[in-house]
Amino acid sequence: MTSAMDDTRRAVLNHLAAVDQVAGQDDPAKLLPFARTELCHLAESWRRLLTAHRPDPDGRCAGCRTGMWARRWPCQVWRSAHEQLIGEGVPHRRRTHPLRNPFSRVSTR
Repeated sequence: MTSAMDDTRRAVLNHLAAVDQVAGQDDPAKLLPFARTELCHLAESWRRLLTAHRPDPDGRCAGCRTGMWARRWPCQVWRSAHEQLIGEGVPHRRRTHPLRNPFSRVSTR
C-alpha cells in the first residue's frame, strides 16, 4: 500500500515527464495550447512557493523554519528561483540535447 506522499510524488514526476514529452513535439497545433496552460501553471506554482518562503520581520525565511530555527532570507528556494528564472550569473548555453525529466532516474517504487 502506498502512502499519500508517494502518490503525490509519483503524480508530480509523471506530470513532469508528460511536459517533457510534449515539449519534444514539433507540431505547434499540439504544443502551443499545452504550453500556454503549463506556463500559467508554472508561474502560479512559483508564486505560491515563493510566497511560502517570504521573509519574516526578523529577515528569516518563514518557509524554511524548523522549530525555533529559520534560515536567513533569501533562502535557497529564492536563490534557486532567481537562478532559474532570471539566470544572472549563469551563462546561457545552447541546448545540445532534448529536454528530459530531471527526476526520470528516480525510482518510483
